[in-house]
Amino acid sequence: MRIKFLTAMVLIGLLGACESKVNTDGSKTTVSETKSNNQNISSADESVQKDIQAALKKAYPNEDVKVESVSKTPIANLYEVVVFPKQVIYVDAKGEYMLLGNLMDMKNQVNLTEERLSDLNRVDYQTLPFESAIKEVRGNGQYHVAVFSDLDCPFCKRLEQEIEKMTDVTIHTFLMPIDSLHPQARAASKQLWCQPDRTAAWTNWMRKGTPIPAVAECPNPVDDLVALSEKLGFNGTPTIVYPNGKVQSGFLPKEAFEQALRDNQK
Repeated sequence: MRIKFLTAMVLIGLLGACESKVNTDGSKTTVSETKSNNQNISSADESVQKDIQAALKKAYPNEDVKVESVSKTPIANLYEVVVFPKQVIYVDAKGEYMLLGNLMDMKNQVNLTEERLSDLNRVDYQTLPFESAIKEVRGNGQYHVAVFSDLDCPFCKRLEQEIEKMTDVTIHTFLMPIDSLHPQARAASKQLWCQPDRTAAWTNWMRKGTPIPAVAECPNPVDDLVALSEKLGFNGTPTIVYPNGKVQSGFLPKEAFEQALRDNQK
């Protein structure tokens, strides 16, 4: 279950996306060393980590708070805490005060929180199961991208409208129905996968609203893709994964999407 005290921050990060809840797994508490803005941010010492974890557990006894890492920030006595699944908060050494939001390096005009989240969410693009994707090649297809999408998500449909205007791109779409928001999407996704031409069925539904014809159910990857998206920590659609591993959530207009494609290939 998503930690309730992070809801506001998460929603800010997912504007333009359909958000879901992600179930926790058995992740263990760890202490890691991270980098931000080309400067080492060292791990907090063990006593600070224990104090912060104990304070979070005491303050939120009904939440299964899993601390993944505690690291120093450039600000004295302020620590970056990564809690499952890949959420960043800031806490003092005793765990008495907490900040939600973005930490900015004003001198260098760098959003340290955004950089950290980008690192945390990075995906090994080559390991994605492309045989389970709906593939569309537009123009020469030179720019590649993967999109985790829900066929009932309005922001996914808006993104598809922008893709229709683009050229020279190869889109690998992974079906990611969000049961909590769209109860019929999983069954519809399985129907879509079983179409004789699933790429045409996908684009016709998402861009034109053409109904998906009823067909007999066939072997399909939908359940496995939902499990994969949860494992990767994706909690909203569309979620875009670029070949260099960068992950981006939410709708993008054509010009911004094209620039992101150019900037985030290998």
